[in-house]
Amino acid sequence: MNVLSFLAIDPLLDGDLLWTPLIIVLLKVLVVFVVGLVATMLMVWFERKAIAGMQNRIGPNKAGPFGLLQTLADGIKLFFKEDLLPERADKFVFRLAPYLSFVPAFLAFAIIPLGGDFRDGNGGFVTWFGETTRVQLADPPIGVLFALAISSIAVYGIMLAGWSSGSKYPLLGSVRASAQMVSYEASLGLSLAAVILVCGTLSTSGIVDAQSSIGSWNLVATGVVPFLIFLVSATAELNRPPFDLVEAEQELVGGFNTEYSSIRFALFFLAEFMNTITMSAFIVTLFFGGPQPITIGDTTLDIPLIPNALEGTVWLLLKVLVFLYIYVWFRGTLPRFRYDQLMDLGWKFLIPASLGWFMLLAAQRLADDRGWDQWLVVPLSLAVIIIAFIMMQLAFRSSDRNREAEGVQF
Repeated sequence: MNVLSFLAIDPLLDGDLLWTPLIIVLLKVLVVFVVGLVATMLMVWFERKAIAGMQNRIGPNKAGPFGLLQTLADGIKLFFKEDLLPERADKFVFRLAPYLSFVPAFLAFAIIPLGGDFRDGNGGFVTWFGETTRVQLADPPIGVLFALAISSIAVYGIMLAGWSSGSKYPLLGSVRASAQMVSYEASLGLSLAAVILVCGTLSTSGIVDAQSSIGSWNLVATGVVPFLIFLVSATAELNRPPFDLVEAEQELVGGFNTEYSSIRFALFFLAEFMNTITMSAFIVTLFFGGPQPITIGDTTLDIPLIPNALEGTVWLLLKVLVFLYIYVWFRGTLPRFRYDQLMDLGWKFLIPASLGWFMLLAAQRLADDRGWDQWLVVPLSLAVIIIAFIMMQLAFRSSDRNREAEGVQF
């Protein structure tokens, strides 16, 4: 096995790298980059238009049909604005920070299966120019871990942006970002571990391939709870409302990006919306079958006149649009959490709940492998988890009462 085939399980890269496979790979890179930029532009328009409808406003309606070019106009304006550099800033780090937030958003998008024929055990493979390949840029055997690692890198861009600005307000915003992301990474990883346990693979295409019908969607196979925890944790990690404490303008002027302007500010803006699209696609891949069509029993909802490989892309787009609307709905309806509420939710509820549910799934799998009675093992495991959770909450309440009785120490 050569190095390329280890980095990406794709028959296109299995063997000598000739001109045709190389051109296909370059086209994939170009398509992922272009699709990411265009999707981000449309996402900004979609969010502004949807929230305007929720608040009985008009929203963008001047630049282009239905205001579709408003985001492009805003981007051009930002590109030509004055690029300010604070006097006390660390110039190199200040310039580098936006790219540390922008680039990981595209790298994470590279492992998402964007289509392909997953029916009848085809595994998502398609044939382009006589070459068999997947409709994704890369499918490494550790794809899920790669996505977690890349999402963790983004916090460095925010932290370094606040620190390098030479101002206390951006620094406070970046410190909040670090604490928030670290808090929710744990519950995000534990809920993801439940999916890995059920599917038995770290490959994103393998996870999609294991969800051939609604009954085998990981939403159902893991018992819904990991999906809910993942959705809340992902929302917090994306700094999306109601967890947008990193950019709490009412408290921190403008958060970590206060001192940024022009194209560097636009990069942070693009990274936030690109991460929303990437995370929505990742949620669909993990829990809702990705490009798989909706199948109920032996009945498959087939889109007529569209080949199976292209139909997978249509299904992925429709599923992702649902979650993009959910994120917009969150922004338009939910009030922002207080910071102590944000941290309590992560450390005192989501992490214990995700760990307990993972242990329950593990006990169920162990009972199935050993031939134990499922009707006895699962209720006992669930009872132990509930008792442990209640005891932990009682300990938290006792600690809160003691702290209130002692009063402010500093």
